[in-house]
Amino acid sequence: MTLDPAALAAADAPAAPAPYVQPGRRMSLNGWATLAVFLPPALTVFTIFVILPVIEAGWYSFFNWDGYGRPEKFIGLKNYAWLFGNPAFLRALVNNSLIIVVSLVVQLPLALGVAMLLAGRMRGVVWFRMIFFLPYILADVAAGLMWRFMLDGSYGIPALFTDLLGLQPVYLLASKDWAFSAILIVTVWKYFGFHMMLYIAGLQGIDRDLLEAAEMDGAGPWQRFRHITLPLLGPMIRLSIFFSVIGALKFFDMIVPLTGGGPFDTTHTMVSFLYYFGLTRMRVGFGSAAGVVLFVICVTFALGYQRLVMRDD
Repeated sequence: MTLDPAALAAADAPAAPAPYVQPGRRMSLNGWATLAVFLPPALTVFTIFVILPVIEAGWYSFFNWDGYGRPEKFIGLKNYAWLFGNPAFLRALVNNSLIIVVSLVVQLPLALGVAMLLAGRMRGVVWFRMIFFLPYILADVAAGLMWRFMLDGSYGIPALFTDLLGLQPVYLLASKDWAFSAILIVTVWKYFGFHMMLYIAGLQGIDRDLLEAAEMDGAGPWQRFRHITLPLLGPMIRLSIFFSVIGALKFFDMIVPLTGGGPFDTTHTMVSFLYYFGLTRMRVGFGSAAGVVLFVICVTFALGYQRLVMRDD
């Protein structure tokens, strides 16, 4: 049998590679298919429950409307003029600003300090985390009712001191000078545990080798915190600030059981003002104007903060 040298060479030659198929095109088709399946339901729900109510609120804000029938009495921008001329709404703006300041100056540093203590793997640390996080789990209305009884001047915490000292009962929630201060204290108690858990998650993601290397180089605790821990925790801190400000702007649930906006409309926030002055008094157009102002403030802050502060996160 004679072997053909050409046949041998062809047999030893490597097989021709398979035709190249661009993976990007296949992934693109899969991506479009996924988009076509999941986007329409989500977009429909978002449109019905978010976009349309916002548009309707903006439209109703130009009418003097009580919520019944079709809005027909067009008054233009008068609702907005009445809104910014209302002392209770201006006080609500100040109260929202106070909540933001206290959250940033007191609540977040407190949460970070407790997180630094509880971020390790010490014995029993999980129980302490649960205790500090428990207030956040409670419903806001339930927490507000609980603190309303605790701050009562006849049988709450103030009564313990007034009875001991033989003084007259002090009703903090009925005082226009102290009611909102009490609300601020309850707010810090209620929400600092949420931010504490955010910081604990961020601290546990920091490489311990960096801290050990800095300690071996002679860096003290404050130097390690300032130059290593704090910069690496920056994304979580910025996220915590974002949640804190947005939560302060829409703060409402605990106002109702604690004070209902009183006394003398001194403890209203923008949302509670919208509820009591717009919905309960059947001034839907006026309340819609307050809702539009709140929406503009929230959207402006959210977009500006994400663009200027969180653009690299």
